[in-house]
Amino acid sequence: MRVVRVATPAGPRFARLDGAGFVPIEDPFRAAAEGRMPSDAGDPLDGTILAPVDPRVVVGIAQNGPGHPSPVQAWLKSPRTVVGTGTQVHVRRDAGTPVAEGEIAVVIARSTIGLTAENAHEFVFGVTAVNDLSSPDRGEWDPRNFESKSGDGYTPLGPWIDTDADIDDVELELLVDDVVMCTTGSRELPMSIRDCLAYVASWSTLGAGDVVMTGAPRAQTPVSRGQTVTVRVARMELVTPLV
Repeated sequence: MRVVRVATPAGPRFARLDGAGFVPIEDPFRAAAEGRMPSDAGDPLDGTILAPVDPRVVVGIAQNGPGHPSPVQAWLKSPRTVVGTGTQVHVRRDAGTPVAEGEIAVVIARSTIGLTAENAHEFVFGVTAVNDLSSPDRGEWDPRNFESKSGDGYTPLGPWIDTDADIDDVELELLVDDVVMCTTGSRELPMSIRDCLAYVASWSTLGAGDVVMTGAPRAQTPVSRGQTVTVRVARMELVTPLV
């Protein structure tokens, strides 16, 4: 199922993609907690796609790329930086050269108490695309990633959640102005998605709708104002114009 979140006059609604239309569904995380897929909940609706979830927690996985000299570590990013596909992002003018980082994002289905690498798939609602925009030039003064990762709109997410994706084999592409910069996937992550989730869960309990960004295995490139970044994950395209 491809689960989206849609802006409507009555407020955000969860829906599933049906061709080019939206079919409203019940709360998908309530259904996931009961071990089932969400049921339809009304007639097709019109609206604009939002970020597919409004997470309370966004976790990043750092140093999860081939040959990185430092160990893999997790860090937190403000959920207020999350925006949907097509949203214009104003890159900061005071933080050096911005970098786009295409990543596979995992959306958690329920409390991660009891999650291990072996059963991690049972706690995953689905995967989506994320562009972890960064200002790495701030790293010399900002080892905790606060300034380098906290720009408004610096976490484009979506456009939907693919609930059928296999977390052990997810394709990933990063494009700038329709030019492919990198083709990679979860197979190139030194720490697998399963191990990333188990590592995070061993330190902090996540809940329904929280997001784990699993790292950029070569999928990062400097960008500038006027360019458009596209992240492709599991047959979806997350598009971010930079202004």
